[in-house]
Amino acid sequence: MQDLDLLRRAFVLMCQVKAMSSTYENNRSVCSYVHSTSRGHEAIQLAAAFQLQVQDFVSPYYRDESLLLGLGFSPYELMLQLLAKAEDPFSGGREYYSHPSYNGKGKPVIIHQSSATGMQAIPTTGIAHGIRYWEEWIRVQKEKGADAEKDLPAFMKASQAPVVICSLGDASVTEGEVSEAMQVAVLKKLPIIFLVQDNNWGISVTASEARAMNAFEFAAGFKGLNRVQVDGSDFEASYSVLEEVVGQVRKNRQPYLIHAQVPLLGHHTSGVRKEFYRTDEDWQKHQTHDPFLKLRKRLVAILGSDQEVLTMEQEAIAFIEKEFDRATAAPEPDPSSVSDHVYAPTPLLEEKGKRDAGQGQKIPMVDAALFAIREIMEAHPEAILYGQDVGRRLGGVFREAATLAEQFGDHRVFNTAIQEAYIVGSTAGMAAAGLRPIVEVQFADYIYPGFNQLVTELSKSCYLSMGKFPIPMILRVPTGAYGGGGPYHSGSVESTLLTVKGIKVVYPSNAADMKGLMKAAFLDPNPVVMMEHKGLYWSKVPGTDAAKTQEPDADYCIPLGKASIVQESDMAQLEQGATVVIITYGMGVHWALAASKQFSGQIEIVDLRTLYPLDEDLVFSRVKQHGKVLVLTEEQQRNSFAEALAGRIATHCFQSLDAPVQVMGALDLPAVPMNLKLEQAMLPNSQKVAERLSQLLNS
Repeated sequence: MQDLDLLRRAFVLMCQVKAMSSTYENNRSVCSYVHSTSRGHEAIQLAAAFQLQVQDFVSPYYRDESLLLGLGFSPYELMLQLLAKAEDPFSGGREYYSHPSYNGKGKPVIIHQSSATGMQAIPTTGIAHGIRYWEEWIRVQKEKGADAEKDLPAFMKASQAPVVICSLGDASVTEGEVSEAMQVAVLKKLPIIFLVQDNNWGISVTASEARAMNAFEFAAGFKGLNRVQVDGSDFEASYSVLEEVVGQVRKNRQPYLIHAQVPLLGHHTSGVRKEFYRTDEDWQKHQTHDPFLKLRKRLVAILGSDQEVLTMEQEAIAFIEKEFDRATAAPEPDPSSVSDHVYAPTPLLEEKGKRDAGQGQKIPMVDAALFAIREIMEAHPEAILYGQDVGRRLGGVFREAATLAEQFGDHRVFNTAIQEAYIVGSTAGMAAAGLRPIVEVQFADYIYPGFNQLVTELSKSCYLSMGKFPIPMILRVPTGAYGGGGPYHSGSVESTLLTVKGIKVVYPSNAADMKGLMKAAFLDPNPVVMMEHKGLYWSKVPGTDAAKTQEPDADYCIPLGKASIVQESDMAQLEQGATVVIITYGMGVHWALAASKQFSGQIEIVDLRTLYPLDEDLVFSRVKQHGKVLVLTEEQQRNSFAEALAGRIATHCFQSLDAPVQVMGALDLPAVPMNLKLEQAMLPNSQKVAERLSQLLNS
């Protein structure tokens, strides 16, 4: 290749990167936030950037500043993030350097990614998965003779098919979640390129210490993952490989892995400096492969003189100095903005539709969920459903997705592997591709492999991208004990979920609420976890008939964060101070209803319905009315959500309390035992609740 204009363009950007690295190093007191630079990685990154078009998606990793410059971002924009300034276009001073997010004009889309190494592989593969969905949508619509262009996002209407690039360091490929992403990429034939930059280091850990093989060798185990190696310090070689691979992916819609060998010419980060762990010998070895020097030598040979090259270097140094001074003088973020963009605004603020549609026969909760999703998918082509066993053959282990694949097709309702991380994390990419995914983790006990993605990628996305990338998704989690489920199928995890900020948690106790909350969760532009009690699905647990209700109409929605009073006390009893209000949710509602039969007119029951956002106004107002309160949960009690709520009640309602706030939950055991009698001994039940109510009323 001898495209002189292209070589000049690449060299100018390399000059800027070199000058930026030197500037940051010479101004360490100013550049005090932890950062990395791309020195040594410039050639492969620029080669990748130059191939990308506006309909494409790319997920850089923390060392990819050259890639960002190659996409057209200015050094000034990058410096604003380096210095955590208010005008940082990516995060407004909230994110590390080279942690971009972009959803504007003229450049590829860059979704939010965390700093958790390798974790970007799953959301980014989710983007490619979403693209394949739309490609299948087009095919199906054409078969039906329908308008294939209708409902398509703009990136699917480009003259050339979109591609996705996921940038990774070689050390990160050892992460299990990277394997999950590659597995799906091969299985679904996704248009994604895993660009692996191998500098032989994982912070201070060498390749020989950390891995048995490099990424290229590892990729051989994924049958169908095309792979290629390149000297990532050679710009021309890198450009040729990227041009070929991107062209192949655009045309053939198959995944690729590019393994690029590159030097590390700077520190790991500004906080982990090279002198802490690298020998002079290692440092000199890496310097011999400096892509800047290689391209400089090449340009001088072509031009026959180094005068133009020297001019480009000098101009870059002066330009970067000027831009750094400008960035340094830029304003700091306004502290009052610190709470902005935690959530995207929800469109649903009031209950709507008919709860009692007069349709006669009552339905169980599992049917309410099924009918809600069916109506959602009929109205919204962007709605898809996936998870373990939810597909055509079984329709969910609780039959909660039965018939949906038959109605909507295997491209919209499909099974996944046992990959909770992918199920959860891929929704970030799916959402960026214009979809609204509904996914399921089969049991609450198995949510933990997906928890990393939920926390690092989903919950932080809206906040750290300044609202550019909220993630509209529903995560269905069958939860709770249902009689002999044992230690791995009976757990309750709401307290764990509620420690995560940036998600919403919903927990219906009856069929009407299930449908209304499911509809609201779908319309909400934020991640929503639907806790669905297995013991209430079919009302097979004795005393749960009240979970069955008439089916609300198709328009019925309950805004998230609105509790309900499912049972009121008698006014006469209330005036005498002879009442208790129970604050509960899920199975607790049914224990409370059964227990209250022993105390005629004395018990009010508040069903929270949504655990976050929490309807504190209703809770506090009812507690102040009654003066005595029991917070009831199925979870192990100590350090639970219920105890935290009790603390807030005690603080806000102190002067109205006639007795200490009471909390009742399960015993503090590591798991729910298999044996039914042991299970009963651990969990609350209606009789235990009645005994506690008696104590409260007599206190």
